[in-house]
Amino acid sequence: MSEVSKRRLRLGMVGGGEGAFIGEVHRFAARLDDHYELLAGALSSQSEKAKRSAESLGIIRYYTDFEVMAEEESKREDGIEVVSIVTPNHLHASIAAAFLAKGIHVICDKPLTATLVQAEELLEKAKHYQAQFLLTHNYSAYPMVREARAMVKEGQLGYIRSIQVEYVQDWLTSALEKEGNKQASWRSDPSQAGIAGCVGDIGSHAYQLACFVADTQAQQVLADLSSWGEGRQLDDEANILIRFNNGAKGHLWASQVALGNENGLRLRIYGDKAGLEWSQESPNELTFSPIGLPRQSLRRGNAYLSQAASSASRIPSGHPEGYLEAFANLYREFALQLMENTKSDVLPSLLDGLHGMKFITATVVSSKQGSEWVSVS
Repeated sequence: MSEVSKRRLRLGMVGGGEGAFIGEVHRFAARLDDHYELLAGALSSQSEKAKRSAESLGIIRYYTDFEVMAEEESKREDGIEVVSIVTPNHLHASIAAAFLAKGIHVICDKPLTATLVQAEELLEKAKHYQAQFLLTHNYSAYPMVREARAMVKEGQLGYIRSIQVEYVQDWLTSALEKEGNKQASWRSDPSQAGIAGCVGDIGSHAYQLACFVADTQAQQVLADLSSWGEGRQLDDEANILIRFNNGAKGHLWASQVALGNENGLRLRIYGDKAGLEWSQESPNELTFSPIGLPRQSLRRGNAYLSQAASSASRIPSGHPEGYLEAFANLYREFALQLMENTKSDVLPSLLDGLHGMKFITATVVSSKQGSEWVSVS
């Protein structure tokens, strides 16, 4: 690592105050490799809450307005260089645009925006700025996911025929949004979550994972979205058939009402030479099934893995690595990209976020049209 990459980047955060979930995950990810120092934040629009949250984290400059924060930080010699956006979806676009315009790099939680129009407008604005952008699809940063991608690229699976991906949970089986649960409330509210519920929240992760590993994108979708929760305005389950642009056929199942499932993200890819299977709940293992040979269990941290997997792994084999470390991989790789003026081909970008919004939008349109095939464009 070069001398320049040893310097800590000055980091700010919008959202993620007391009671928030994903903000703490982002803060841990930023700290793990010591590439960032959190100095400023607009952790809440409520003054007292913003102050309490900042003080509890040792943040020296706190704001209640992200636009004021972007303006003030951009004027300081010691102002932030990067900002993490960890708010509900409907705020992503305006916050990102404000900081990009001031030359401050952006790390943004997924999905990119609440609507496709917002995503398109943000991409157009970003073309005029020099600051860079990272979308935190953290599942693409697991070591064995990187290994799977490398194996596909090397042709070990041959011609890809089938891509099956699912992300299933059960935490919204009860109407938690009616019980004051903060995380359930905004995810079930179209004014904050956007046009989709489950598809935007976890289906977006499943879709990005499939595209990342198989190096492809959806061409058409046929979707059947359901809202099983009584009075729920957005989908809590989705069944989606997909025609990919590499010729593969696939299916995505996303659910937050599948009883007995905690965080069941699973990917299976089948070619004419071999198949691959990976599960987020057993993240250090990748199952490889070559034609005519016994099934193989590949394990994280071993010398037989690719450089792509090894570089995403921190500790020897046999020690578990998972969610937080994968998140930290994105933060580390983004820091090195900024400080060493390199370009990563594995970090989720604005363009990836735009395509994700096109996918989400197409699924909603398809379902509303009686589950017809709709182009993802």
